[in-house]
Amino acid sequence: MPLMLSVIVPLHNAGELFEPFMASLLAQDEQRLEVIIVNDGSTDGSGAAAHRYARLHPHITVIDQPNSGVSCARNAGLAIARGKYVAFPDADDVLAPEMYSTLVALAEQEQLDVMQCNGERYFTHRDELQSIIPQDRLGDTGVISGAQWLERALKTRRFIHVVWLAVYRLDFIKRHRLYFEPGLHHQDIPWTTEVMFNAQRVRYLSKALYRQRVHDQSISNRRRTGKANVEYQRHYMKIVEMLVVLNQRYAGKMVIRPAFHWQIAREALGICHSIRREPELAAQCQITDEFYQRGIDRTMAANARGLKQSWHVMLWLHRLKQWQGGDHCSQPAAE
Repeated sequence: MPLMLSVIVPLHNAGELFEPFMASLLAQDEQRLEVIIVNDGSTDGSGAAAHRYARLHPHITVIDQPNSGVSCARNAGLAIARGKYVAFPDADDVLAPEMYSTLVALAEQEQLDVMQCNGERYFTHRDELQSIIPQDRLGDTGVISGAQWLERALKTRRFIHVVWLAVYRLDFIKRHRLYFEPGLHHQDIPWTTEVMFNAQRVRYLSKALYRQRVHDQSISNRRRTGKANVEYQRHYMKIVEMLVVLNQRYAGKMVIRPAFHWQIAREALGICHSIRREPELAAQCQITDEFYQRGIDRTMAANARGLKQSWHVMLWLHRLKQWQGGDHCSQPAAE
């Protein structure tokens, strides 16, 4: 059988959630696939478990590397992938049995660069399921460009930039050199944006075929305060800067729609909300100072779109200026 899909799985301390993930991956209806597990310095036994699966299943390969982050893990998988398409599920989530057979079949039928489905988020602490994009906000599409898809998705106000809801044609990724930024938290945001800026044929299926498990142990949902939060918000500032560069780089090739500016301002507003939630005064002031030093305030104002977002931007700029100019940040900031 031709190898249709390479499933690249970054693995770092997935713990007890790794087994149900692997069970769902091994139960896939699509059999023309290889699984590349990149053990990213796991210390909880996940890496040993991955090697046990590889010994039992010849289509599973394990790469061991020192802990380098999810971007390096995905890039390492891409370097050896042999399928016509690639997918990037997380090792603590669960896939519907028909997920990859459905996405690959539609990608083949329509000769797509990207075939994306919907998903649902399972909040473990309150035993609740939530659709990622409600069907009343975005239904199935025909074949459209990546820019059209991204615009529609952003307008739902419920879209999250994740790589695990889609399959991507491998030669498309390699031709456009669409690799992940090493060391960057939430690298999915600039990566999916650039993917869609390049994709000519994309389709979306509103059926939820993927379940993300939202729990406190995951890197993206871990609560950070103090110096850890200062460092974390630097990643978001870099993402804002990367999105600006992407808009500038592709402006000569496509229409930069208002939604692509809106998402820049949204990410900047997220940093503002983190300042409000930060319990340590020194960390609040450090994030605020860097927000202004890097010009994120000007970027946020320049990219705000729509009355609601523009109002939020003006409100936050007023709050931050009051903070910075008053006694709030008179204490020495954290390093």
